Amino acid sequence: MQVIHSTSADINTIFEFYAMAIAHQKKVFHHHWQGFSLELVTQEVEENRQYKILVDGQIACIFAVTFSDPQIWEERNADSAIYIHRIVTHPDFRGYGFVNVIIDWAKEYTKTNNIQFIRMDTWADNEKLLAYYTGCGFNHVGLIKIAPNSGLPKHYEGISLNLFEIEA
Repeated sequence: MQVIHSTSADINTIFEFYAMAIAHQKKVFHHHWQGFSLELVTQEVEENRQYKILVDGQIACIFAVTFSDPQIWEERNADSAIYIHRIVTHPDFRGYGFVNVIIDWAKEYTKTNNIQFIRMDTWADNEKLLAYYTGCGFNHVGLIKIAPNSGLPKHYEGISLNLFEIEA
């Protein structure tokens, strides 16, 4: 198993993963992602902030990171942190515990780059993910309501989010 940067050759695969995730979200929950722009994903790939997890050479999971998330983390954004977003596991690889793989990868990344926190968010009313992320070692550190027209992807507008972090 390897965690490596995604490349421009992976962009179509990334969007295929997002489509699978949205279809799954629609089946199991009342919120779902509204899609993402090619410009956003291309920028993340170019800035080495889009990752893939390979299992036997096959892309099994993708995720993105950022190092600033002010619309969500407000004054806490001043802390040094890596923010993990849009984890998507291919259905053939569900159950592999990729969130724990990502946490282990992020802990190494924070040590190497002198970063204090690993952070994530999810919909406030998603009790299943709240339990899952805290079970993976994240501390639930609060709730925030996102303002309309925040500049975030459309699915964030006007919703409440649970906030999670691990001190590195």
